[in-house]
Amino acid sequence: MMSSFSTRRTFFAFLATLALGLASATAQDARRGYVPPALDTVHAVAAEHGMVVAQEKISVQVGADILRRGGNAVDAAVATGFAMAVTYPRAGNIGGGGFMMIHSAERNEDIAIDYRETAPAATTPQIFLGPDGKPDIAKSRDSALGIGVPGTVAGLALALEKYGSGQFTLAQLLEPAIALARDGFVVSDDIADTLPGWHRRLTRWPSAARIFSRPDGAPLSDGDRLVQGDLADTLAAVAAQGPRGFYEGAVADKLAKAVSEAGGIMTPADLKTYQAVIRTPVRGTYRGYDIVSMPLPSSGGVVLVETLNILEGFQLADLKQGSPASLHLLIEAMKRAYADRARYLGDPAFVNAPIETLTAKDYAAKLRAGISTSRATPSKQLVSAAASPREGSNTTHFSVVDSRGNAVSNTYTLNFSYGVGLVAEGTGVLLNNELDDFTAAVGASNAYGLVGFEANLPGPGKRPLSSMSPTIVLKDGKPVLVTGSPGGSRIISTVLQVIVNVLDYKMDVAAAVATPRLHHQWLPDEVRVERGFPDDVLFELKAMDHPIVEPMGQTSANSIAVTPNGPLGAPDPRTRGAEAAGQ
Repeated sequence: MMSSFSTRRTFFAFLATLALGLASATAQDARRGYVPPALDTVHAVAAEHGMVVAQEKISVQVGADILRRGGNAVDAAVATGFAMAVTYPRAGNIGGGGFMMIHSAERNEDIAIDYRETAPAATTPQIFLGPDGKPDIAKSRDSALGIGVPGTVAGLALALEKYGSGQFTLAQLLEPAIALARDGFVVSDDIADTLPGWHRRLTRWPSAARIFSRPDGAPLSDGDRLVQGDLADTLAAVAAQGPRGFYEGAVADKLAKAVSEAGGIMTPADLKTYQAVIRTPVRGTYRGYDIVSMPLPSSGGVVLVETLNILEGFQLADLKQGSPASLHLLIEAMKRAYADRARYLGDPAFVNAPIETLTAKDYAAKLRAGISTSRATPSKQLVSAAASPREGSNTTHFSVVDSRGNAVSNTYTLNFSYGVGLVAEGTGVLLNNELDDFTAAVGASNAYGLVGFEANLPGPGKRPLSSMSPTIVLKDGKPVLVTGSPGGSRIISTVLQVIVNVLDYKMDVAAAVATPRLHHQWLPDEVRVERGFPDDVLFELKAMDHPIVEPMGQTSANSIAVTPNGPLGAPDPRTRGAEAAGQ
């Protein structure tokens, strides 16, 4: 069990001070984009029992400490999730939402928890259209109309209630987050890299400017202390009252008031009626392994399984990893699955999507038959009269395993970095702009280029389609790989490539995560690539008629491989401050 609050508070305040000097890359490199390391210099972090891997080191230590004190993977994930709401404000959150995939060894069960944001009751299908009837991107991305009802508090509390070890209360798991918010922590790593670029967005709102600015109005930077007293009080209300402390009463009233005063439509009733949902995961198989991933309203599991099914008919292991031939097949498989995403997928409460068909092996065989091994298929030939939406890339993913065989893969988000930028006055809660993930109009694209149709139009109580893909790979019923990523539309292709690298190419998990990635989402018809691919490889892809565009955009696949000798953690080097800590 945990020691007294004051002792724990001192411990986590000490952890916060460690962040200043432990950076894994320079801020300059982070701004320039990912530069892949030599793979022989990349090594996974080994542990004997449990492991936590995340994009932010303080929260990793919070979760690892829970494992050391006898908690299970869900306990550690909940503590990590709440801590990241304090220490990783551009994506960690209680003002957004996400998805958690759990493998429970005790119950021999795989569970998906959907805590995606919902649209307020006053939402209409036309809410993001301008006077001319065309999409007005400022409404969904830059205004309070884009704020969805947050789901994180409900989701994390539900996970703990149903699948925690029983050794920790919600209040105990919130202690480190409360201490970090109240005492503050030293700004470094990813916050120092990203806050200057997003500061103007935050300073549109005085409540946010006060928190994330120096006294002279400049953004906080390396060495400054980020103190969030109001957020500490909000987290303390949750500790005292459970989710009701967030969704009802004073905090809920302040959240709704802030949104209303900013021009949004979320009400106290919207908050009170929010529910996280336990769903049945999407399941597939790939080369003798079981793939367990998120169901709708995340498109991640369906698109991932469909893509893997297509690839399973090719002998990728006979092709060199990263070769033009192997990359060509990845691209062509992605292209076809993303086309289906755009046309068919949406909130399952509103849309009857053909999931069984899309994830069937025989359907994949039909798609595979249309792939040329030497020429790219133009996207316009795959689906006519269609287009695919972009979604926020500034999500965050963490993976957890424990000594009992349990595993958690969790991805949550505010959509854009720092969400809409609005901190609800008196709460410390940064709010999302997640409703931009809806399709504003049939055939329109969102902020990340993904196109959508009727299935993903806005509506009251509806959950916008997502690409978040927390995934667990099993062999004989036991986890062998826990992975996921931020990156909007690039999430699914990132998870796909980590899985292929590990299962087909037998790569060490750290190398599988670090190696350069690429992405194709059907529309626009282009291959986005990270730096690090050899020039001759890109030349050959272009010769196959693949339009190559750099850069790809941010991803961060913080992953764990589970081996007979214990877990191996792979923090993604793309994010400064990503870390793995074991038990």
